[in-house]
Amino acid sequence: MLLADKFGSYGYTTNQSDSNMRKIISAALLVGGILLLYFGYQEYQSFQSEVDQLFGGSGSDKAIWMLVGGGAATIGGLMGLLRDKIK
Repeated sequence: MLLADKFGSYGYTTNQSDSNMRKIISAALLVGGILLLYFGYQEYQSFQSEVDQLFGGSGSDKAIWMLVGGGAATIGGLMGLLRDKIK
């Protein structure tokens, strides 16, 4: 089968399985983001992070990156899940 036959001559056309795959990936991003936010918050509240805050003024880099990454993944997952409802 030619690539043009599979995807059509005017580009890639989405079908139901593509929509399902997008939802699965979005749900995985959402769950992963929530987990990163949880563990990032736990790391931020740890004793070592509080000592870093006392002397350095901010929490540990690991905790901050986990919070930032978790927030980005959560937002990306929500946007992917709500993409069809917004249109």
